[in-house]
Amino acid sequence: MRRFLPTKRFPWPWLRRDATPNETSPLLPKAGSTKNNAEELALVTTDFQAGTNSGQEHNSPTDARIHPCYGYSFMDYFLKYFLIMCNLLFTVLGLLILALGVWGLISKESFAQEKISSIGTDPMLVVLSVGFLLTALCLSGCVGALRENRCLLKLFSATVLVLIAAQVIVAIVAHTLQDQIEGNLRSGMLVAMARYQDDLDLRFITDEIQSNLQCCGVDNYRDWEINIYYNCSAPGVLACGVPATCCVDPLENGTVWNSQCGVGAQLLDEFTAQSVIFLGGCLGEIFRWIEHHEGLIGIIVTVVFGVQILILFITIRLLERINRHKTELLQMEMRHNLNEESKFQHKLSPEIVLHFENA
Repeated sequence: MRRFLPTKRFPWPWLRRDATPNETSPLLPKAGSTKNNAEELALVTTDFQAGTNSGQEHNSPTDARIHPCYGYSFMDYFLKYFLIMCNLLFTVLGLLILALGVWGLISKESFAQEKISSIGTDPMLVVLSVGFLLTALCLSGCVGALRENRCLLKLFSATVLVLIAAQVIVAIVAHTLQDQIEGNLRSGMLVAMARYQDDLDLRFITDEIQSNLQCCGVDNYRDWEINIYYNCSAPGVLACGVPATCCVDPLENGTVWNSQCGVGAQLLDEFTAQSVIFLGGCLGEIFRWIEHHEGLIGIIVTVVFGVQILILFITIRLLERINRHKTELLQMEMRHNLNEESKFQHKLSPEIVLHFENA
């Protein structure tokens, strides 16, 4: 290819040859023949350059490297930005949960040197982990949809699919092992009552359950004997008592919280105690509350599960459309390159044939 292209060589003195014919160079062409060949070669070179320039001027709008455009449909834009908005909302929710977990750990001074060894059992660590995972997952889906990054979208869809499968398995296991779940819940509540004075998180959860469900203990108010401070054999004013959240009216005169309203409640019979504290246990109240709000719980579970399936479906459809557009773009670039190559060969071949004919 290089010998057919026009090149200009500098006439160095030591490269000059004597073109005059003599007896020692019988194969050198005559001076007139050399001049004619040079003129013909110059003519071929001029014609080639003129044809190339004219072809560039004629095809300049189309011969330049074109990036083919493919149009997105309304459904493509809808799927993309709907997925972005959903992930943005869940990212904000994850950040709020993450901030709540960090605030809980800091407010309880869980990072102090004397408490750092037991931070693994802190319930706020679960809240922190859930917030972090939710934020990372939804942020990857949001960025993947915004940048049309197939790796992030595949990671996001695979994680959502795993979460859906895990929820289905948990629901099946929970429905199958109802009796064991009830036994484990009773054991957990008894542990929380035994550590009521020592763990602020368990104390907060127990107080919220007793005050909102209007109950006391696990099965009845006498279960508080399991706590060393409320046991009747314990010294102190709390002996044979119950927490103030078990009281029917813990507010004295309707304004002041009376923390001693449950003192000595375990010594009272049920008829006398019912006017002071709640007699029913919290375990039965929890199941009754679930049965009473079964419809609302079913709607919430269905909506959450449906949103996850919808997000998974949208992500898969968006991946398919991105792959199709990438394939179309690649095919158009290949066709463009083939057209450019054929045009180049078509322009180059007549000059090559003319050169060989003149040679």
